[in-house]
Formats: sequence, structure tokens, C-alpha cells
Amino acid sequence: MNTSRKMHPLAIRMMHWTNAIAMIIMIMSGWKIYNDEVIFGFLHFPDAVTLGPWAQHGLQWHFFGMWILALNGLAYLAYGFLSGRFRRLLWPIRPREVIGEALAALRFRLPHADLTQYNAVQKTLYVGVMTVIVLQVITGLAIWKPVQFAGLTALFGGFQGARLVHFFGMTAICLFLVVHVALALLVPRTLLAMFTGGPRLDEAAAAPTHASHS
Repeated sequence: MNTSRKMHPLAIRMMHWTNAIAMIIMIMSGWKIYNDEVIFGFLHFPDAVTLGPWAQHGLQWHFFGMWILALNGLAYLAYGFLSGRFRRLLWPIRPREVIGEALAALRFRLPHADLTQYNAVQKTLYVGVMTVIVLQVITGLAIWKPVQFAGLTALFGGFQGARLVHFFGMTAICLFLVVHVALALLVPRTLLAMFTGGPRLDEAAAAPTHASHS
């Protein structure tokens, strides 16, 4: 009986795409909320990229996306830690490797011979975005209930400070999505693997690892 596991089990694939949809809902609805009371006078998001006809509708969409992201995100974190997936894929992160592989990516020569192993850039991006999402939840609570969560709000210097951190967190997530999609387009097999599950881990372990560049 074949007991081998795929690179991305079905549970991971479902949570990945659920997270992606929830993040898009959160970003677009967040832009609608932002437009109702802008932080930077020069920045106003076009209605075509916002969600909801009015700020109140955007807020409702934001809460809808928040619950999906929070519950699905907790499930994703629990799975990643308990299964050992995070330890296997995201550790260790070495600064020298991050810099070297980031430069290789800019030259379109990022190694991608073994899809079952994340490179240093991927590790940094994934750990970074998970950290930012946690921060977004905290600042979101501070903005939503500044009196009830006065302690959290005070950590960011008040309501406007929490809004500012929340805004820059959203910006970081948007940048992550741009880089994430760009890297997936550079190595289309990685995108396909998130639909099919990718190679089986036992087959990858048995296969010879030769360096390969695009």
C-alpha cells in the first residue's frame, strides 16, 4: 500500500485558497473603509478595486473576511505546527541565503529543482506574512473596540497609531501577494502543485537533487 504523502496535502490546499480569498476580501473591503476616512490625503483607492457600495457595506465584508481568515488561519497554524510542516519547510532561515537567493530571483535565476523544499526567500516571505497577519488581527481589534481593548490600543500610541500600523500591515500583505504571484509565475510548477498536491515526498527524497535555474 502506498503511504507516501504529497508536498501539499488536500487540507493545506483548501486552507491556502481559502486564505487567499479571505485576504482579497479583507484588502478590498479595507480599502473601502479607508476611503471613508483617509489617513493620507493624497491616497484614495478607486471604487473599482474596493468592495461594497458604501463604507458600512465594506465594514460588513471586512468582518465576513475576518472570521474566515481568523478561523482558517488558526486551523492552518495548528496543522503547520502539529504536523511538523513548518519545521520541515520554514526552518532554518539564514540571512546570507536570503540575500543570495533574492538577488538570484531578480536575475530570474532562482533555483527550483526540488519543489518539496522552500528556498530562503520563500521561507522569509511565509514567516513574514504570517507574523504580519497576527499583527493585523491585534491592530484590527484595537481599531474595532478601542475602549474595550484600551490596552492594545495604547501599545500603538492610540487609535490613529493603530490605524497607521494596520494600514502598513495591509501594505506589507499586498506586497507579499505581488512577490508571491511573481515567484509563482517564474516557476509555474509551484502554482500547479497547489492545485494537484505536487510531488510525493518519498519520490522527491529518492530523486537526485541537481541544481536547476530558470
